[in-house]
Amino acid sequence: MHTEQRQKNKVKKVRSIGTRMTIIFSAVLIVALAACWVANIFFLQDYYIKNKLMAIKEAYEYMDEASKADNLSGEKFLAGLRTICETDNISLFVMDQNGRARLTSVHDSEELQRDLYEYVLGIRPNQKSILAENDQYLMSVNRDSPNGGYLKMAGVLSGGEPFIIRTAVEPIRESVSLANRFLIYVGSIVLLVGAFIIHWVSKRISEPILELARLSERMSDLDFDVKFEGGRDSEIIFLGNHMNQLSETLEKTISELKTANNELQRDIEQKEKRDEMRKEFLSNVSHELKTPIALVQGYAEGLKECINDDPESREFYCDVIMDEAGKMNKLVKNLLTLNELEFGNEVVTMERFDLASMIHNMLRSMQVLFEQKDVKLVYDVQEPVYAWANEFKMEQVLNNYISNALNHVDGEKIIKITIQRQDGHVRAGVFNTGKPIPEEDVGRIWDKFYKVDKARTREYGGSGVGLSIVKAIMESMHQQYGVINYDNGVEFWFELDDKNEA
Repeated sequence: MHTEQRQKNKVKKVRSIGTRMTIIFSAVLIVALAACWVANIFFLQDYYIKNKLMAIKEAYEYMDEASKADNLSGEKFLAGLRTICETDNISLFVMDQNGRARLTSVHDSEELQRDLYEYVLGIRPNQKSILAENDQYLMSVNRDSPNGGYLKMAGVLSGGEPFIIRTAVEPIRESVSLANRFLIYVGSIVLLVGAFIIHWVSKRISEPILELARLSERMSDLDFDVKFEGGRDSEIIFLGNHMNQLSETLEKTISELKTANNELQRDIEQKEKRDEMRKEFLSNVSHELKTPIALVQGYAEGLKECINDDPESREFYCDVIMDEAGKMNKLVKNLLTLNELEFGNEVVTMERFDLASMIHNMLRSMQVLFEQKDVKLVYDVQEPVYAWANEFKMEQVLNNYISNALNHVDGEKIIKITIQRQDGHVRAGVFNTGKPIPEEDVGRIWDKFYKVDKARTREYGGSGVGLSIVKAIMESMHQQYGVINYDNGVEFWFELDDKNEA
């Protein structure tokens, strides 16, 4: 609950960045538009007047150059002068020595002629209206005219011709007013469009930051599946890539820590398991050796005290002692073999051999045992069957399977040995008729010293180690093995890689 609330607070903060950016940039845009509007009000008219004055000066200089060259009536000059007058909305009047118009740009030139007479007669405008004055001309502005006022330049050209140039001020005022209104309209539109664009840009900038915030939040909760994929700015991509690298590094480090912790936990469990196995092993070995030792001790004491002096009794006592000693010797050897297999002290050498031939030789050497038990043996594999394994160890496996089958065969007293090829494997099975293994015991028959029928096992001298040796051998070669119950008996099986898998 606290984590979700913390994440919501972070998201709100990141979103507020986008809002603040929108507000700030919108305010900057408003200030910029307001500054343009104020500049138009206070400075645009003066800027227009300054540009008009420059245009009047350019017209004067153009006429003065022509006057110097006595070219005031040239066609090229007149065409250029018309262009200047039309472009800059200028009216002009040049008077000859007789007081008549030598050059004019308007049809009604009486007002211009009158203003020029005033200049020639020395009638000066108000001092405040004078903008510039020198030996060649006088520039002034008349704002009180019924027509809205004019900018004027009156003077004498270099050729001695009086002149006057004038342009209206009222169009300038109208242009400034129109420009201000246009700026308000356009500024409002620009402000709306700009606010939208600024909001969109702010969102584009804040979304990668929001994604980074979510990424960091999930990383703080040890969730490293999320990766940064957004962002267009190089700085954000740079930060996002480093966040991804940090995520991968943290994930790898935590994975290594968890692996190390699992290894440590496994080591602890294995140590505890080994302690339990050691205790169980000592208990089982003690139990298995207790009876034969007691028998050997009892019969040895009987021989020593000469309880029975007849040769038959002494021979019986000696047979019992030898039989029990043989059982103990077999148990010790099996335990040593099992210990080597379980602790992996022996290197398993893999070799290709004929499994069918090996079984045939084993069965021939054990023929006497089958005859003593009156067992019907079924084995009809004639062709070679090659497999990869350790031949000596596989003899131990088969010897345990066949011995186990001989000890438990019953009913029809049939033992059947089969070999089958299956998808790159060879499967061998040893079946004997008799009672099936109880289902609750099937999973435990591979444990050391476990006996399904203790009385019968004791009868044939079994120690409960044989199938444990089978398990250790097959697992040392990483091969499959198992047992299958049938209605009329039990089959033990194993699999080996065939020659094509070598």
